[in-house]
Amino acid sequence: MAGVIGTHVVTQVAFVVKDVEKTKEKFAEFFGVSAPPTVDSGTYEVTQTVVDGKPAPDAGCLMAFFDVGPGLQMELIQPNGHKSTWQDFLDQHGEGIHHIAFGVNGMDKAIEAAGKWGITCVQRGKYGDASGEYAYLDAGRDLKCIVELLESYKK
Repeated sequence: MAGVIGTHVVTQVAFVVKDVEKTKEKFAEFFGVSAPPTVDSGTYEVTQTVVDGKPAPDAGCLMAFFDVGPGLQMELIQPNGHKSTWQDFLDQHGEGIHHIAFGVNGMDKAIEAAGKWGITCVQRGKYGDASGEYAYLDAGRDLKCIVELLESYKK
């Protein structure tokens, strides 16, 4: 069964945090692994980030990624203080689980299907290295969370 967005396989769980460096060290210790590198979200020229339907050239974050199982990743996100779904979450809820993500094929089609189901896109952009794109959908009313769609471009 593929569901509304074409899949039901969770590929990522992400936390918004105030200090990615401190938090990734704690998770690394907890998991018994080395801490992953911290990366930034990229430049607007690449990401073309849109928040609430408007260009958001200042929206950004620092991120660290842990591989925590076959096909499952845990992401830590430290927003940069500018308007974004990450900063909104931190301001409204504090630190915690921000989203669950699903890999999709056909981002526009998945966003359209989600919209027909009643969940809307609140932020969208390309990966910082331009290898794919993401979209955050506000599914709080029905699913009690943000849903992220991820689509990696084939090389």
